[in-house]
Amino acid sequence: MDRKRTRAIVLFVLSALAAVEVFAQVKKRYPEDRMPVRGPLGRMRVVDMGHALGPDNPAWPGDDKPFEATVNATFQKDGYFTRKFCSLEHFGTHLDAPAHFVPGGWTVDQIPAARLYGPAVILDTREESRRDADYRLAPDKIAQWEARNGRIPQGAIILMRTGWAERWSDAARYRNMDAAGAMHFPGYSVEAVKVLIERGAVGLGIDTLSVDYGPSKDFPVHHLSHGAGLYHVENLADLSSLPESGAWLVVAPIKLEGGSGGPARVLALLP
Repeated sequence: MDRKRTRAIVLFVLSALAAVEVFAQVKKRYPEDRMPVRGPLGRMRVVDMGHALGPDNPAWPGDDKPFEATVNATFQKDGYFTRKFCSLEHFGTHLDAPAHFVPGGWTVDQIPAARLYGPAVILDTREESRRDADYRLAPDKIAQWEARNGRIPQGAIILMRTGWAERWSDAARYRNMDAAGAMHFPGYSVEAVKVLIERGAVGLGIDTLSVDYGPSKDFPVHHLSHGAGLYHVENLADLSSLPESGAWLVVAPIKLEGGSGGPARVLALLP
């Protein structure tokens, strides 16, 4: 082996070891992916509100091979690591674009960037969802939130906190399917969504498979909200660390040309 190649390999190994050490120190100092950052309003915490995309994510019933990943290059053979993956657009923590249910609606890449950042409004329905797996968000919950926090601000991203994320590691419990094949999990009601549209919300989020409740067959919330230009973020992770107001949300879907939806990274910014 010539000297240049030997030197290159040594430099690569040393650089890799240094990077691993730096990463280890950062991870030790800032656990749980909640590294503080300096923002325009001072020190903030950044909280990841999504699940990692992978083959074990609960899938919609009937979806065939929702996710596959294969190694394309290895360190041992090629000196670097890459994979190729194939995924359904509506799998894992993902965004539904208005084009999902509305012909001519925005596709993922057409959603204005300004609508992907906004104040987070957390509507807590954990108690109701524990009592009734088919619970649908009542307009009264919105009225109660506004009595405590004031009117929902224009451009808000609404998150329904049902507590369903605790079932994520068990696909059968997460889908909660009965003997007839109907799923049972909470969602939004048409009546509540009409209020949220009137308030000027730009997106709806939830920690279940769908913004429509599990037994739904005609998906009225999808039709209504997408028709008004709202996007959805489904299969969010545990929302328990978010206050009902005061957080800001960054929704970062894959910018998939012509996509009806796609995997998304969702970050909450907290003071």
